[in-house]
Amino acid sequence: MALLLDGKRAIVTGAASGIGLAVCRRFCAEGARIAVFDLNGEAAERAAKELGSFASAVDVADGAAMERAVRSAATRLGGVDILVNNAGCGHVGLLHETPPEVWERLLAVNLTGVYHGMRAVLPIMLAGGGGSVINNASGSATRPTRGELAYSAAKAGVVALTMGAAQEYGPTVRVNCVSPGMIRTPLSEPLFQNPKLLDPVLAATPLARTGTPDDVADVMLFLASDLSRFMTGQNLLVDGGLGLPQAGIDGVLKRMLAHRRVDPVQG
Repeated sequence: MALLLDGKRAIVTGAASGIGLAVCRRFCAEGARIAVFDLNGEAAERAAKELGSFASAVDVADGAAMERAVRSAATRLGGVDILVNNAGCGHVGLLHETPPEVWERLLAVNLTGVYHGMRAVLPIMLAGGGGSVINNASGSATRPTRGELAYSAAKAGVVALTMGAAQEYGPTVRVNCVSPGMIRTPLSEPLFQNPKLLDPVLAATPLARTGTPDDVADVMLFLASDLSRFMTGQNLLVDGGLGLPQAGIDGVLKRMLAHRRVDPVQG
């Protein structure tokens, strides 16, 4: 059976842990060669050693540094076919309590970092005849989450950037994004330390569980491969259905249905 990414060359940001590392492992298993980008240089080196690849310690918010890292990776790989803009950071706090420097950092990493990655890679993909860009957005992009407005705003920008770039760079380059829901990663790990804290999430999720990095990696693999060859400008939610319930009324209706009287069907 042919490998889905046989011979493909990929750059993954935020690749040393969580979703990024799961993506690297999945892509490598399907035949891709990976350039591991991460702010944490030591962790990136460990991941690269595991994958038989190479690492770059780079802050995606630094446009010049990203350009240098991308050019170096393209030279070592012989080109770039896939870019996964996965690097991100978070913060919890009400809007008026969010310091300007925190707001600016969240936008710099979560949104501008995606721009830097695309700006550096797109000319290489265009010159090489094609490619696939996959941006990591969030379920918070379309349904902003309380206490995460800076993060939600940045991720909403990622969705808009994805859709616009799909129009500008098609048909040569496909650009899509993935919006994960509640996924257990180092970023969300504090929530998982209190089992009862996530009970409302599980109750509101049709698939009745939280997600794993592998759940997201498999969808990114689909978008990176030719299986999604007629898809661009799309935002795929990977949330177990968490975003489906209508806020407020869903719990009320659920209780009503649980106590409803079932009338016989009239013929």
